[in-house]
Amino acid sequence: MKSNELPLTDFSLNGQPVQALPGESIWQVAHRVGVDIPHLCHKPGLPSAGNCRACVVEVEGERVLAASCCRAPQAGMVVHSNSTRATAAQKTVLELLLADAGDHTTDLKQDSELARWGQAVGAAPQRFQRRAPPAPDLSHPAMQLNLGACIQCTRCIRACRDIQGNDVLGLAFRGGHAQIVLDQGDAMGDSTCVACGECVQACPTGAIAPANGSYARVADKTVDSVCPYCGVGCQLTYHVKDGRIDHVEGKQGPANEGRLCVKGRFGFDYVHNPDRLTRPLIRREGVPKDPAHSLRRRTPEEVRALFREASWDEALDAAAAGFKRALASTPERGRLSPVSGFGSAKGTNEEAYLFQKLIRTAFATHNVDHCTRLCHASSVAALMEGVGSGVVSNPLRDVEHAELIFVIGANPAQNHPVGASWMKNAVKRGARLVLADPRRTELARHAWKFLGFTPGTDVALLNGLLHVITQEGLTDEAFVRERTLDFAQLKAHVADFAPEVVAPVCGIDADTIREVARAFATSKASIILWGMGVSQHSHGTDNARCLIALSLITGQIGRPGTGLHPLRGQNNVQGASDAGLIPMVFPDYRPVSDAAARAHAEEVWRLAPGTLGAQPGLTVVEIINAAYDRQIRAMLIQGENPAMSDPDATHAREALARLDHLVVQDIFLTETAALADVVLPATAWPEKTGSVTNTDRCVQIGHRALNAPGEARADAWITEQIACRLGLDWRYGIAADGTASDDPAHGVGAVFEEMRSLMPSIAGLSWPRLWREQAVVYPVHDLGDPGQAVVFTDHFPTATGRARLVPATPLPPAEVTDADYPLVLITGRQLEHWHTGSMTRRASVLDALEPVPSVSLHPATAQRLGLAGGGTARVRSRRGAVSLAVRLDEGMPADTAFIPFAYAEAAANLLTNPALDPVAKIAEVKYCAVAVEAGEVLDT
Repeated sequence: MKSNELPLTDFSLNGQPVQALPGESIWQVAHRVGVDIPHLCHKPGLPSAGNCRACVVEVEGERVLAASCCRAPQAGMVVHSNSTRATAAQKTVLELLLADAGDHTTDLKQDSELARWGQAVGAAPQRFQRRAPPAPDLSHPAMQLNLGACIQCTRCIRACRDIQGNDVLGLAFRGGHAQIVLDQGDAMGDSTCVACGECVQACPTGAIAPANGSYARVADKTVDSVCPYCGVGCQLTYHVKDGRIDHVEGKQGPANEGRLCVKGRFGFDYVHNPDRLTRPLIRREGVPKDPAHSLRRRTPEEVRALFREASWDEALDAAAAGFKRALASTPERGRLSPVSGFGSAKGTNEEAYLFQKLIRTAFATHNVDHCTRLCHASSVAALMEGVGSGVVSNPLRDVEHAELIFVIGANPAQNHPVGASWMKNAVKRGARLVLADPRRTELARHAWKFLGFTPGTDVALLNGLLHVITQEGLTDEAFVRERTLDFAQLKAHVADFAPEVVAPVCGIDADTIREVARAFATSKASIILWGMGVSQHSHGTDNARCLIALSLITGQIGRPGTGLHPLRGQNNVQGASDAGLIPMVFPDYRPVSDAAARAHAEEVWRLAPGTLGAQPGLTVVEIINAAYDRQIRAMLIQGENPAMSDPDATHAREALARLDHLVVQDIFLTETAALADVVLPATAWPEKTGSVTNTDRCVQIGHRALNAPGEARADAWITEQIACRLGLDWRYGIAADGTASDDPAHGVGAVFEEMRSLMPSIAGLSWPRLWREQAVVYPVHDLGDPGQAVVFTDHFPTATGRARLVPATPLPPAEVTDADYPLVLITGRQLEHWHTGSMTRRASVLDALEPVPSVSLHPATAQRLGLAGGGTARVRSRRGAVSLAVRLDEGMPADTAFIPFAYAEAAANLLTNPALDPVAKIAEVKYCAVAVEAGEVLDT
């Protein structure tokens, strides 16, 4: 044993010598060496309670039996789990619990742990008289509560409180009247439960189970995959019955360790929605594109009036012919090319790679982009400028190693719920959380300091923090000297931003600014996480520059628990960006202006030297503007919905309608697809195999679990087929049905290997290795490299190896409030719905939880405007108007409104401002001026 290792504990278990590792309980040792001991309140991953007593063992020399799940072994201890006394007690406990829960728990959960252990020890279910069970609680769309099957093991409480940090479940009353309650004894449907389902996964009897009864059924098969929603990248397991996903369980992945949120656990049945596209569609001749009526869901009759069904050959031929006509209409290429494309952050890495390759090689343009332009483009621009890389420096779970967690412009409890659970766990262990956001969101109750700053004043607040740190000598002088550039300029710049100066601007008092700055700088490990509340501004790049400076001048980067982490929104926005689905870079962020990068891509893609242009392409909003101006005549859109997601949606829809030729690949007839000339039905995430990359830079693989409906085909196959019809000699052999194998020379594996040849960051991650290991973080330099979770440890990937400090000056938003539009509008996502709602609003549980759009207002603001909760408000901006329900929220700042953008019938982006950040070309969808008034529901 090495001197710094803790000693093992030698003891005897059932007559055999065993050794306990430091921190192990008797039960854990027994489990490790293959000795089965009944247990119900204990579950790996949960803190042990020791209250069910099913795991009792006999310890020689002790008067009473010990609960093995929470008893630590001692040297020389002699333990018996199979003695007459121990087994009799185990059997009696299980008989008492069976009397409490009844012998029908398998009716609720076919693999009931209570039933299994009862059978294992020969417990008689009818030995003790059963109490009358209470009526089940069926008030919640996602889950049902049957207290008649509850054994009060409290696993659900510990899952809710200790794992997810939601504090909804508790134990009320005493003795024989004790029972599990939600909040103050509320029905589940009326409680503050966020439906993460951690309690469902923890319950051993089915007392809390999915409302669809799926726990009572045996799955035909289980398939491991990755959640298709946010960037956390939770691994999960699909339980498939009769060709449909019956329920979902969390898997022990690196980002989630079995945890899921409401979307990951219950938002899966969109794939079975009757709105699924199942055959290719071609717009009927003479049927106009009406942008005014694209923002609503179409009935089957309306779809048939707009489109006719076609064979795949006819549809692909029509798609390719339209692109050829557009290309023939003008000799212009590059930025002026008449064809462009929007790829998707919802697909796989392989799909994103193929899509950008198609646009660049078939259409001779870099006019290809995706939703990163509307998410973290400003963060990436600032990171590339400052530290030479646009990726996160540390994984999200590094909050576990932080002393101070600084979260700004993000609402992780709603947008990254599993990520938020790690933050809440860290706070419980003693970390200090600073939450900076105009809205007081759920994480604020866990925060050491909540900084509810005035919307649009991020730079003023952050410059105030930088001022304190530089003026009070709190910088890490060695780090600044050895690893940064331009500190003197930064220090001189922020000298004018004393807390007393910025306090009236940002709304945070000077003392609090000083206290937070000192805590951040002096903490042993401070980490910064931010969301689109930072990036989606006309000064988003400046916001991110300030955060980078905050980390650099304090040396809070390059170590566990420190660093910079822009929370990625979509499940594969990181991977799609890595794969080159951006107009100014090739895969791995190599600039298109770099001659060596162009030459490398031309070699791999078998193009003639000089084929690829050096001028960056147009970005999302610029492409829409070019389509409106008729410079761009044709577009290919894969899995994106700009008719809903782009700012000033009226303008975006009109631009799409002006295209001569629009081809859309999607799983539903989205608001964008309704304006298409050709619609190609694609596979949903559970219907294909491919890789994705989460916010932590972790590449993971999702496996095909279902057959696609009708004639829907995999996006990668569709892209290959279009490429071939446009004269490209692509021979990947991608399967139309979304299947793939570990073969690196064929199909999706071949695409991954080609992509890898252009990406030094994943040089050591072969397709067979990914298939085998399922999850690998990059950079990974060779096949033996485990991957580097923390980067920038000793240098930055810049020409000098140093990071650059860039000062920022506070600027007002592009559009400010006035007498006509006196309120600020903030837009964003909500817990139950994702992005434009094309998936989640077709998921039955999620839509039942949040079925209608709403505008959130502070009660005082609503009262001043003559509005009541549940009433109808009309919200107007200079670009459009929507009507929707009023939701009162005391966390909202005064004279500010919040609208989620998932609802086509009240599309928030009809209101938003398309003003762009001058560096990143990201739109200011987090701030515009609106008027709010009482109104009737609009006819949408």
